[in-house]
Amino acid sequence: MRSITVSFLLICILHTAVAQNLSTLTIQVMSNKEPLEYTSVGIQSTGKGGATDETGTLILQQIPYGSYKIIASRVGYGSRSVWVTLDAPEHFVTVDLIESTTSLDEVVVSGTMQEISKMESTVPVDVYSPKFFKANPAPSVFESMSNINGVRPQINCNVCNTGDIHINGLEGPYTMVLIDGMPIVSGLSSVYGLTGIPQSLIERVEIVKGPASTLYGSEAVGGLINLITKTPERAPMLSADAFVTSWGEVSSDIGLKFRATRKLQSIVGIHYFNYQNPIDKNGDNFTDLTLQNRLSVFNKWTMQRPGNRQFNLAGRYVYEDRWGGEMQWTTKNRGGQEVYGESIYTRRWEIFGTYQLPTSEKVDYQFSANGHQQDSYYGDLSFAAQQSILFQQLTWRKDWSTKHHLLLGLAYRYTYYNDNTTATATGSVTHLPGAFVQDEIQLNTQNKFLFGLRYDHNSLHGNILTPRFNYKWNSPNKKTILRWSIGNGYRVANVFTEDHAALTGARDVVFDGELNPERSWNSNINFVKNIITSSNAFIGIDASAFYTFFNNRIVPDYETNPNQIIYGNLDGTATSKGLSINLDLSWSHGLTALVGMTWMDVTLTENGQSRRQLLTERFSGVWSLGYTFGASLISLDYTGNLYGPMRLPLLGELDPRDEYSPWFSIQNIQVTKKYLNGLEIYGGIKNLLNFTPPANSIARAHDPFDEQVSFDTNGDVIATASNPYALTFDPSYVYAPNQGVRVFFGVRYTLSPI
Repeated sequence: MRSITVSFLLICILHTAVAQNLSTLTIQVMSNKEPLEYTSVGIQSTGKGGATDETGTLILQQIPYGSYKIIASRVGYGSRSVWVTLDAPEHFVTVDLIESTTSLDEVVVSGTMQEISKMESTVPVDVYSPKFFKANPAPSVFESMSNINGVRPQINCNVCNTGDIHINGLEGPYTMVLIDGMPIVSGLSSVYGLTGIPQSLIERVEIVKGPASTLYGSEAVGGLINLITKTPERAPMLSADAFVTSWGEVSSDIGLKFRATRKLQSIVGIHYFNYQNPIDKNGDNFTDLTLQNRLSVFNKWTMQRPGNRQFNLAGRYVYEDRWGGEMQWTTKNRGGQEVYGESIYTRRWEIFGTYQLPTSEKVDYQFSANGHQQDSYYGDLSFAAQQSILFQQLTWRKDWSTKHHLLLGLAYRYTYYNDNTTATATGSVTHLPGAFVQDEIQLNTQNKFLFGLRYDHNSLHGNILTPRFNYKWNSPNKKTILRWSIGNGYRVANVFTEDHAALTGARDVVFDGELNPERSWNSNINFVKNIITSSNAFIGIDASAFYTFFNNRIVPDYETNPNQIIYGNLDGTATSKGLSINLDLSWSHGLTALVGMTWMDVTLTENGQSRRQLLTERFSGVWSLGYTFGASLISLDYTGNLYGPMRLPLLGELDPRDEYSPWFSIQNIQVTKKYLNGLEIYGGIKNLLNFTPPANSIARAHDPFDEQVSFDTNGDVIATASNPYALTFDPSYVYAPNQGVRVFFGVRYTLSPI
């Protein structure tokens, strides 16, 4: 009996000792002093872990005393590890995560038309969150693109400042702009796809470099930009952002979320931009920045349906009045020959949505429609145009097995276009039915293939096939990824909807025969490496080598005749090749950096001779550096870009202007103060170096109607005493904005759901 009593006492003492060596650990995950819910947290080598609740907290119990490594990770924030020593019954630790500027493991849809982790996608997709664009606030996403590697917003006219987006050196008509995956933005309105949506309502921007014609059809030859807007479920209750600049620009965005019924939610966004302050700092008597008055209204609805089936409907209306020209121009001079001005009135509406059919299979019906009206004068040249597009698409996703993920689609696109030029006197209608198939094959956890094929029948140009192939390999820990792709693209051109230079009154437009569709082959090798150092620093490497070969390339010829733009299919070949690299760096003490560089060579070969493409740099670099000063919630952002020389369009052998642009850099700095109640105050300086092109960028700005220019019997300009360089008025010699250094100040406010 005595021995039993002693044994019992020993067991109690041992149990008490063990109990005293167990701890309850409370972990709270934060970012910028705000809790992060649904964050994955684990204790290495213990098997213990879970996800944080709405307060960013996770409680783990009965953990033996000792030292442990805690790892926290969340999509869009990367991951971070901290060491803790448990030597008490209760312990509390905070883990701070840093939001990645590129959201390295975001969900993407643009590459394969299916939601998939960026790291798992066989197609390389660049992803940028609103946080990235806030580092250099701009009145439109179009201007913000200047800080994305391999992407350059190109101003096409020194007078009206309209432009397009270049991807890897290929001009704007080769870039497709989507909103929520809908190809509703085309040539006549490509810029308007990147303006007018409040940036607080943008979930992310996805960029695919290289042909995407297999899934999206014509216009996606050089790549695509997909603006993904927030769903009402993810949008803040209220968001507002407004800033002003020392040049007199006023930009304001406001977003509002509301619930109409228990199952129906909506978001409304209003964007307004105004600039009415003519400035001529280079002394050429032309406005340095186009005056603008732009209003856009965006509305999106989502409905909860049985089985979580998708149904959303969105619409947008854009109105813009812009003009640039001689400083003394007024609306009374519109279309006249006394004072030169370029005045553009634009009205545009869009509606688009997705409806998932009530079937056991994953079948989506996607639709969009838009109308675009433009009433413009370029000097005394009138250009009035209308464009209407109807798009419908039916997709079926089917997992035949654990290895085969199939996507089938039927599409139809109707395009009506008419303008008041002789080229389209009666208007044109294009029917474009198509079908596509894609099979993503998962061989094992490390190897994946994707095969795709699209067939289109263009009512004007006949049958078109566009295949593609993609391969992806990843290391067992998925920290290293290698992708290889090859694909075919095609584009049907409409000059007057795509190239502003064709509209300027300074040159005559000449067509060298009928324009045939362009075809291209593209190959791309992509390497991704993610590293987390022992000091909790994150290093992301994303490098790509690309090569694009063109047949039937349509090239505007500015050089054969300085008074003409000659459009025709290149009697030869064209290539775009290069190498790009992105470095994404972040440290636990608050410093982040995104640095990108691109080397490329875009060459046109005709009659055995090669030449560089106009307005295309061989080197470009971008950077975005950010630092947060601890608990003060004050952050500093330094952004910029660097461009190498571009070949520029001269007006003849006597033109005294440089054939190549100089190296130039646009740099910006911003300071932001955040408050816990959702308020942000920010301000800074744009174009710190005050770089602007030379004052003679507009040829003969003093004689915009060529009243003092003499021509011979062949229509060629004759050098005279008043025109010794035999020039005509021409605003196409443009490679950078004319807007110099300026100060900006702004306020943001976000009200999140309680």
